[in-house]
Amino acid sequence: MIGGAGLPASAQNAPVPVPSQRENVQVPQNNSEITLSFAPLVRNAAPAVVNVYAARQVAERSPFAGDPFFGQFFGNSLSGRSRMQSSLGSGVLVDSSGLVVTNNHVVDGADEVKIALSDGREFTSTILMKDARADLAVLRIDADEAFPTVPIADSDSIETGDLVLAIGNPFAIGQTVTSGIVSALARTHVGVADFGYFIQTDAAINPGNSGGALIDMQGRLIGINTAIFSRSGGSNGIGFAIPSNMVRVFVEAAKRGGRFERPYIGASFAQVTGDVAEALGMTRPSGALVQSVAAGAAADRAGLRPGDVVLQMDGFAIDSPDSLGYRLATAGIDRTSRMKILTQDEERDVAIQLVAAPELPPREEQFIEGNNPFSGVTVANISPRVADELELQTLTTGVVVTDVKSGSIASRLRLQVGDIILEVNGAQIEDTSEFVEIAQARARGWNYAIERDGKRLTQSIR
Repeated sequence: MIGGAGLPASAQNAPVPVPSQRENVQVPQNNSEITLSFAPLVRNAAPAVVNVYAARQVAERSPFAGDPFFGQFFGNSLSGRSRMQSSLGSGVLVDSSGLVVTNNHVVDGADEVKIALSDGREFTSTILMKDARADLAVLRIDADEAFPTVPIADSDSIETGDLVLAIGNPFAIGQTVTSGIVSALARTHVGVADFGYFIQTDAAINPGNSGGALIDMQGRLIGINTAIFSRSGGSNGIGFAIPSNMVRVFVEAAKRGGRFERPYIGASFAQVTGDVAEALGMTRPSGALVQSVAAGAAADRAGLRPGDVVLQMDGFAIDSPDSLGYRLATAGIDRTSRMKILTQDEERDVAIQLVAAPELPPREEQFIEGNNPFSGVTVANISPRVADELELQTLTTGVVVTDVKSGSIASRLRLQVGDIILEVNGAQIEDTSEFVEIAQARARGWNYAIERDGKRLTQSIR
């Protein structure tokens, strides 16, 4: 809140003068007559910004583990001990029942999460939902009372230049408020979350601020502070926040008790290059270029084809695949969206149905046993739903690892959840039943290829 503080009530409630009454406006005569304070905003919002303490067990590997000389004397005692590792972040109360939203990277892998309120009280909490691609998590405080909250604003209503406040717990020194402006909107390629669509601010954000509140001049939440651009580790005036519209749909999904489902349209997209823009007669490179379309999916039924460019969605300009991903994620499922498409040199509007990712082909999970490199993994057929759950950046089909049993042969060979099994001993892997048959066959040696984070990796075992 700017201005008004320290003025008599009659002056605060006076009507706004029209231009013809400007002679009645009084010019401040000295500094004491000028009042500029964010204190009313902070008093309302600060009690709803909390500290988040996450603790996790971390195994420490002994430097002598695996050494046969020491192993003959100490056996398995060299496997290392576990210790508790703690991390600190911030969070925002968005529901009076005790729902707290924070960043996924603050609580990921945590065995215990505690919440400390601004009044000093501490509570245990439960992680209701988290998502690495969105870098968001929702916690529930384990207490039966009404908590203060911050209302969630429409982040599409803010503009570059708007005043903002950042509230959090930097460096664990205690709750801290910094001020700044919205420096830019729709920042992409920040490298933090899959939906790389951030509010940039110059309000000081430091380690410990992750998960804290970015609020507007009405005291409403417009973003969750998430990352900084810094070579020193401290703030240098470039901070990023996840827009509140993404936060809203994420919290609503947590309230429903489900998972955060992104609409599936069955298409992949790429950046529009200068050459593509010139070939299509565009004045500048913008939009999302359609790379591939799954047969029978919503994009296919709407008439999207490879080479088309998505220019708008529901009236919002699409500048990149990241901005399209953001608009899809915040739109929700089971609704129809309008898109403006450029095909060659002709623009057209299409209606596209936003649905949950289907589970076709069926999952058909299989646990692999026996004396083979895959012993201890659980695999499933890749469907759009499985790909969404495992955050796979591909429309491929085949078989993917969904679980790895601790201490198994597969874990010792460092197979990971999300690895796509491409081929084994020269045989292409199409589905789980075929994989089980090949994995459990007798073989003198094993040669296999997997895909991990878009890269093909090969392994030979004799």
